[in-house]
Amino acid sequence: MNLEKVVFGFFIVLAATLNFGFFIGDIGRPDYHNVYELFAAIVVNMIATVLKFGDRTQIGAVHLATSLVADLQLLAAAITWAMAVHVTGAGMTPEVTASVVSLSGGALFANVVSVVMLIAETVMLRR
Repeated sequence: MNLEKVVFGFFIVLAATLNFGFFIGDIGRPDYHNVYELFAAIVVNMIATVLKFGDRTQIGAVHLATSLVADLQLLAAAITWAMAVHVTGAGMTPEVTASVVSLSGGALFANVVSVVMLIAETVMLRR
């Protein structure tokens, strides 16, 4: 068993599951979407992105692209949350919550693409 592949797969799947955990729930209810879960999703996605550097294959490039998309979407969600709470003072209204959750949904889709590619790559491996 290749430990590097285990760690790589672990962080890809963990990034997707954390993002899913944040995303799930009523889109307009801020009490269903925890800021710490969003933070954890961002951190794990960044770790997964770093792990994807160095793979010089075409599928590695697409893995990196999906990870960068997820990072961008999650950072935009965090910035939207921070602006609403700390800059404008409006707080987490249903509209702001919907924007944050929608952005995390885009990241979730990128994570799902990455997981599907990981599974396809694993199935295609020959011994």
